[in-house]
Amino acid sequence: MWKLIVGFIVFAAIVMFVMMKAGGSVDMSGEKHGGDSMHAPAPAGGESK
Repeated sequence: MWKLIVGFIVFAAIVMFVMMKAGGSVDMSGEKHGGDSMHAPAPAGGESK
């Protein structure tokens, strides 16, 4: 039982370390659907050879 508690504490410490390193760039809002999830379209007018 104590191994489970120690494992949870280690896992939580790793998660906190990663979130602190990422700064404000972590998006915790889940899956996105609609306009927020789409990328900007590629610029038109590619070169032809």
